[in-house]
Amino acid sequence: MSDWAGVFIFLVVALIFGAGGIVTSFLIHPRRQNPAKLEEYECGLPTRGPTWVQFRTSYFLYALLFVIFDVETIYLYPWAVKFQSLGLFAFIEMIIFIFILIVGLWYAWKEGALEWK
Repeated sequence: MSDWAGVFIFLVVALIFGAGGIVTSFLIHPRRQNPAKLEEYECGLPTRGPTWVQFRTSYFLYALLFVIFDVETIYLYPWAVKFQSLGLFAFIEMIIFIFILIVGLWYAWKEGALEWK
């Protein structure tokens, strides 16, 4: 058996698994429309007026920055738990990591992504 046989088997199994899910979904999905599916679901009230409301991109940028910094600061917790046993190298790496976070925050602040207008 060659080195590429395992890769080929993995590829075939992955394709069968993906195609099997799509085919199974197609075979067992409901065929008729359900009236409950066409009702309002967010607030329960029918909409009045135009439903396409444009939001400013600053809301999305603010949320994206929050998610980025929130996920990055999650990496501080395991480091803080094992701080005593990691040594000087891990401390220097974390200082570099925090510096990169501060540079990212400074850049976002400089570009005005954190300002509400």
